[in-house]
Formats: sequence, structure tokens, C-alpha cells
Amino acid sequence: MRRLLGSVRARATLAASLVVAVALVAAGAAVLLSLRSNLIGHAGTDAEQAARTVASELALGKRADRLSPDGDDGPVQVVDENGTLLAVSEHLERIDGTGTSDVRPQKPKATDAGDEDDDSDDDGDALEPGEIDDSTTFRNGSATIDQDTADYRFAAVKVETDQQGTLTVYAGAPLSAEQGAVSTALTVMLIGFPLLLAVVATVTWLVTRRALRPVEGIRGQMAAITASEDLARRVPVPDTHDEVARLARTTNETLAALEASVERQRRFVADASHELRSPIASLRTQLEVGAAHPELLDVAGAVEDTVRLQRLAADLLLLARLDAGEKPAAAARFDLAALAREEADRRPGVSVEAAGAVEVAGSPGQLGRLLTNLLDNAGRHARSAVRVRVRRAGEWVVAEVADDGDGVPEADRERIFERFVRLDDARSRDDGGAGLGLAIARDVAVRHGGTLTVRDAPAGGALFELRLPIS
Repeated sequence: MRRLLGSVRARATLAASLVVAVALVAAGAAVLLSLRSNLIGHAGTDAEQAARTVASELALGKRADRLSPDGDDGPVQVVDENGTLLAVSEHLERIDGTGTSDVRPQKPKATDAGDEDDDSDDDGDALEPGEIDDSTTFRNGSATIDQDTADYRFAAVKVETDQQGTLTVYAGAPLSAEQGAVSTALTVMLIGFPLLLAVVATVTWLVTRRALRPVEGIRGQMAAITASEDLARRVPVPDTHDEVARLARTTNETLAALEASVERQRRFVADASHELRSPIASLRTQLEVGAAHPELLDVAGAVEDTVRLQRLAADLLLLARLDAGEKPAAAARFDLAALAREEADRRPGVSVEAAGAVEVAGSPGQLGRLLTNLLDNAGRHARSAVRVRVRRAGEWVVAEVADDGDGVPEADRERIFERFVRLDDARSRDDGGAGLGLAIARDVAVRHGGTLTVRDAPAGGALFELRLPIS
């Protein structure tokens, strides 16, 4: 049961069935109450009409004991103001819900005329002789006629007569139609509602299964991709324009990004291994020669290879941390122009142009490494000079590093930011490095919420533009 309810299809079916069930119960109760109220009102109207018919005869002067009320539609009683039954319909055997339970007429009790006159004077709303009261009182009760017991709606109407005073006429209308209609409607609901719920549940189950079928296809394909570790595979995209199709497209985009990331890591590992093998082999060769012939040991070359190996290892470690999404370890506000001057002072032929302090937020160490890599790259390609300019541009801080070299071809302006890329393949590794400097520079810029791009410098050469947010 727990596993079944864990299914989206089962939960959707259950939720839809519960909502429809609540709606049906509420609607059914409203229909039954409305039907019962209307039918009771109709019975009350019939009872009132019968009571006023008898009251009209009494108002015209006919004595109650001479009435023969017709009891075919329902029981009728005529009662005086003392509660004495004066007239009743034929074949009435039992009655309740009216002013009296008597079913046999009785003689009226003697009444003091003076008392009646006094009571009549005190009652400001007393009826005039021959007048029928406009108000009607309704009650529910039952009666037995010819051994047939049924429920009735009774109407009570008062009438003022000349000889017998105020009389009350009780007339009943049967409630069998109301009871039958309500019973029939209830039976229909008890049979129809479960069937309707079954139809709703079945339709919801089938529609949900059809809607979720592409999701199951996506899940199955993802499971196959996980098992095979083949990131080149893609999940099926349904030919629709709904959320499932968007989910499939997003999943494929994620798989493509993951494939590219894994391929990048593989290429990175292969290139790193290749780059590390050269200085390690050179260093080993020098040490082996030095061990066999100490007088031939090139100490300066061994140190140079060791330093280069150390720098390469540091670059690889930094790239690994950046790939892992590591945030700047020590974020602070500092003057980027001052940092640029500090880096430029270590190199001849580098000039810095900045109008006052230009503050940014970030890691001075990483941004210093970024400027170092840009200045080293510019120094390798410049013919005579390197120019650095730091300024504010709206909500950005812009640092430009320009050289007067040959520049970067437009087709290669994105490729140079890839790892282990050297545009001049004939250049030696000792002169050009491992091709990681610009890749590290762009990754640092991106981690600080900025950008790093390259274009032609106004005076020729390449101009690298770093943009960082002010806050």
C-alpha cells in the first residue's frame, strides 16, 4: 500500500476521487434538501387550500356539526376555541400533529356570553364574524385512515363564525410524494455516485498513465545511461509542448553539459599528464647523469625544471579548485588599480593608467594571479611595451591589458582561453608555458562574477578586457 501511494499516478487518482466524492456528497445533500423542501412546500399549499375551502363554508354560516369534510385527499378536523372536535372527515381512525387527537365529533361546551364579549373586547386583533384569518400555521404529523397510516402536512386556518365563535380548521395533505421522491433520489445517488467515482478514478488513472508514460521513458533511459556510463545517449523528447517535453529537453541539455564536462576533465587529465611528463623526464635525466657523472650535472637546469614543475602543479591545483566551484577564500574590498601597479612594477616596460582608487570585492590573491597571467602573456607577445588601464564604467570596474604585438586572430579569440592551448605550436614550452594562464584568468574572472574577453588594441596588438562588478 505504501509503495502504491508512492506513485504519482495513484496519488493523482486518489486526490481526484476524493475531490469528486466531496463534491458529489455536497451536491447530493443540496439536491435532497431542495427537493424535500419544495415537495413539503407543495404539500403545505394543498393542505392550506383544503383548510380554507372548509373555512369558507363555515364563514358563510354553515354549522360545523353539519359539515361532512371530504377525507379523500387527507384528514380534516374542525375544532372550536375550547379544543372540542366539532367535525371530522370520514374513516379517520387516528391522528396526531393537530390541535386534538380526537377522531369523533363532540358537543360544544357551554360558554358564558359575557366572558366572550369581554375577551373579544380585549383582543385588538379579533376576527369579525364571517372573516377568515390570513395567517396559516403548518405542522407535520401522521394519521390513519381505513387502517392506512401515512405522514401528512397539516395546515391550520382560523375562521370567525356567528354562532360558534372562533373555529380552527385542520386539513392535511399526504407527504408520500415527498418521501417517495426523496427515497428515489437517494437510491439513484447511492447507486450512481459510486459508479461515477469509479469512472472518474478509471479515467484519471488512464489519463495520468498516458501523461506520465514519457516520464517513465525518461527514467528508463536515465537508468540505462547510468548503468552504461554512456553520456552520449539522450532521453526521448515527446512530440508535445507541455512540462514533460520541457523536462526531457532540459535533461538532454544537462546530459550534454555533463558529457562536455567529463570530456573536458578527460582531456584535462590527458594534457596534464603530457605536460608533467616532459619536465619530470628532463629532471630525471639530469639527475641520472649527475649520479653517474657528477661533473656533468646541470644544477641550474634541474632547478629550472623543478620550478617549472612546481608552477605547473600549482596551476593544475588551482584549476581543480576552480572547477569544484570553490569560492574566493578571502573576499575583501581592495584597490584594483593599486594591485595592478604592484604587479606592473615587477616588469620593465609596463605602464599603468588609473584615475584614483578603483575598489572591487574579491580575493586579492586570485585577482593578483589573474593580472600576473595577463601581464606574462602580454610580455611574451609585446614588441616594446605593455599598457594597463583601470577605470570605472557604470556598475563595472574595467581593467585593460594591451600589448603592441601581432594580436589574436578573430577565429582564435575564444580558443585561447581553453586549457593547454598554444596558438604558436612551434614555440617552446619553456618560452610559452603550458597554456594554462589564460584559462586560469578567465575562470577567476567568472568566479568573481565578471568576464574576460580579448579584442584588437587601438594601436595594434591584443587588448584583454577584464570586467568585475563594483559591489
